Amino acid sequence: MTSTLDVLNTAHLTSEESRAVATPMMEQFIEIKANNPGSLLFYRMGDFYELFFEDAIEASRALGITLTKRGQHLGQDIPMCGVPVHASDDYLQKLIALGYRVAVCEQVEDPAEAKKRGSKSVVKRDVVRLVTPGTLTEEKLLSPAETNYLMALARVRGGAQELALAWIDISTGVFRLAETTPTRLLADIFRIDPREVIVPDNLMQDGELKPVFDVLGRLVVPQPSVLFDSASAEGRMTRYFGVQTLDGFGSFSRAEMAAASAAIAYVEKTQISERPPLGLPERQSSASTLFIDAATRANLELVKTLSGQREGSLLNAMDRTVTGGGARLLAERLMSPLTDPQEIAARQDAVAWLLSDNFLTEQLRSLLKGAPDMPRALSRLALDRGGPRDLAAIRQGLITAGEVAALMRGTVLPDELSVALTDLELLPPSLEYLLSSMLAEDLPLLKRDGGFLKEGADEGLDEARALRDQSRRVIASLQLQYCEETGVKSLKIKHNNVLGYFIEVSANNAGPLTEGEAKARFIHRQSMANAMRFTTTELADLESRIANAAGQALEIELAAFERMRLAVTEAAEPIKKAARALAVLDVAAGLATLAEEQGYCRPLVDDGHAFAIVAGRHPVVEQALRKQAESPFIANDCDLSPKSGRNGAIWMLTGPNMGGKSTFLRQNALIAIMAQMGSFVPAGSAHIGVVDRLFSRVGASDDLARGRSTFMVEMVETAAILNQATEKSLVILDEIGRGTATFDGLSIAWATVEHLHEVNRCRALFATHFHELTALSEKLNRLSNVTMKVKEWQGEVIFLHEVGPGAADRSYGIQVARLAGLPAAVVERARDVLHQLEDADRKNPASQLIDDLPLFQVAVRREQKADAAASVSAVEEALRALDIDDLTPRQALEALYDLKKQLGKT
Repeated sequence: MTSTLDVLNTAHLTSEESRAVATPMMEQFIEIKANNPGSLLFYRMGDFYELFFEDAIEASRALGITLTKRGQHLGQDIPMCGVPVHASDDYLQKLIALGYRVAVCEQVEDPAEAKKRGSKSVVKRDVVRLVTPGTLTEEKLLSPAETNYLMALARVRGGAQELALAWIDISTGVFRLAETTPTRLLADIFRIDPREVIVPDNLMQDGELKPVFDVLGRLVVPQPSVLFDSASAEGRMTRYFGVQTLDGFGSFSRAEMAAASAAIAYVEKTQISERPPLGLPERQSSASTLFIDAATRANLELVKTLSGQREGSLLNAMDRTVTGGGARLLAERLMSPLTDPQEIAARQDAVAWLLSDNFLTEQLRSLLKGAPDMPRALSRLALDRGGPRDLAAIRQGLITAGEVAALMRGTVLPDELSVALTDLELLPPSLEYLLSSMLAEDLPLLKRDGGFLKEGADEGLDEARALRDQSRRVIASLQLQYCEETGVKSLKIKHNNVLGYFIEVSANNAGPLTEGEAKARFIHRQSMANAMRFTTTELADLESRIANAAGQALEIELAAFERMRLAVTEAAEPIKKAARALAVLDVAAGLATLAEEQGYCRPLVDDGHAFAIVAGRHPVVEQALRKQAESPFIANDCDLSPKSGRNGAIWMLTGPNMGGKSTFLRQNALIAIMAQMGSFVPAGSAHIGVVDRLFSRVGASDDLARGRSTFMVEMVETAAILNQATEKSLVILDEIGRGTATFDGLSIAWATVEHLHEVNRCRALFATHFHELTALSEKLNRLSNVTMKVKEWQGEVIFLHEVGPGAADRSYGIQVARLAGLPAAVVERARDVLHQLEDADRKNPASQLIDDLPLFQVAVRREQKADAAASVSAVEEALRALDIDDLTPRQALEALYDLKKQLGKT
């Protein structure tokens, strides 16, 4: 088979030599492929999508399908592979997951039309859609619980350089904009979590932004910079939304307009002739959401673990939603916690109201379980990719919305639930009636299969179906009618491939059909030796209708489908609002269920600087312990509230390995996130002043692809924290400085604590094994020492997982090493070495040398040298004062002892 190196690439295929020798079909393929660079071309040939040349090799390797060949081109075999059209979604799913983009090329004319132009004519084909990770709509290709955002990044250079993001989910119609900065760009992208990011090609080598693009990798798709032209942005957006001006949409910066326009241009480019029902662009302020950088999101495992799994994440632990829309909204709120206490309180009010009425909440959740994913069904219908089941999803969604509205109506609701009820009541009742009166219960996947209209929905359809499905009964009924009219009981209606349907009687009984008025009605067609055959105008018409019944039935159904589709798309806005309302109710009910199930409390969130958690727990670890039926989670307090002035406190946390330090650090960060997303929290009580930025440096990892060691990654992340944290921030740091030499690391950790205390002045938890740092509590008035408690019993260490005041003097690392399974000889040798080091420290303890800065003892040593010099001078003076000639032996001995004693003091 042809190797990858031997395959003709696109440049060779489009050369004049290539085009001159190409067959008509291959010439068509080459032209379409040249117009869609960067995409695998699914070239429709009958019941298969075929791929050729480089595309075939790539696809066969990615999909694990057989690579074959089809003829030759320029003296080389043409690699080919194909996938069945009916199973194409499964193959697209695999390719998209691997980061490929696919151009779907369909036959756009009937093959019979091509034959009329000549035997060598090729069926017309064209790309009807570009399938990319950020522009999916098919149910099979989308996860119900995850958004599927396409993002555009734009930069406008002027008096000041502006940077903005626009993100669209064409499967639900969400369209949002936000300004950003180079320093927070990566954090904003990870917060939104897009599947594809388009950027101007002239930005790809921008020195300031290139590190961000390197991290994003294959998510980034360069596009011509003309798509991001802010001058033409308004025109493109007004054309798309069919308005004269954007004044009614709000005020947007030039960069936001450029990003929004580029996103729309890319949607138009990928969807070709179809237009998804996008909502009006909503502007988000960067100050309205809690800033969480990319490293912190990864460390805290908000929506997935460090290994990429949903199981074990905070989202998985919190998710009690029962609808796809609710699951997506919950993830969105978790990724973008609020910073406005009033908005947070409004969400908490909804949860509290539902928590107060368990019976109503269970009724609501039971109804919501029947709610399908209306936004995605609507999008497919608007793009003319939907089927009967999408119409049924809208129908069921409208029914559910009505039932939920009836349940909630007549009670005093908190604001968030009241707005949701209003949106549910905006749905047009006529649409539900139309869909319910037309659609059958059991529906096919594809509209072309027919059978989706119920009996009685259309009189003409019922007749066509009767002819199609009950032709024998119809013929028998007509035969009985003719027998009664002619009096010939042996009259039969038969069928063959030559005459079609015909009336047959024996020659002896033909008289009643050939005489009088009957002669005009019964038309003679054929005489046999013993029989005669006739037809009638009625029978001929019936035969024609029977032959065309299946086609007529499908035609009627397709016309009805189109009417229903248009009716649904015309009601797109109220449908989207109702779907959003159902999602809001689902999230609130899910959080109420979670709070009841896990014993969570409502946190007080205000504009202050408080951070007082009583009996806080880690939401993920606690549920894991319950699931495994292990000992209950040990709750701990955390109080970083201001002790003097308005600045928050810093806790210096020491304690043994495996004592629970990292769990304690993370749980307090997670509690802050849960509180500000509007959820109840795992604690006895909680008072949190709004956190504007959350930073967490927990755990160690390297970044070899970018040439960064574990310690370098640690320092980069620490630098970001120290450069960006404000007085209202919450900082979680674990083991800073442990990745380098002891004194280097200790110095860095010392300086970091001082900077957090004196410059950032934020609330912070600082865990360390550098026990020398605990001395800082005597110098820094807002720093307190706390430790993870342990108990030693008969040579064993018991980890109590309790946080209390004080400082640890040991790390119990050797005990942990033994638990990890290190060979006994290694553990025993480690104990010996430790004892020797501890003995050496007791003889010359470092603590005696630390009066001020334990890291830099220059001043201490200078004082010690001065004292020693003073002591030596005293001995010298006493020696000089001795008159040796006048001393008796006893006096000389006593003087010698006295000098020796003075020397010993030094």
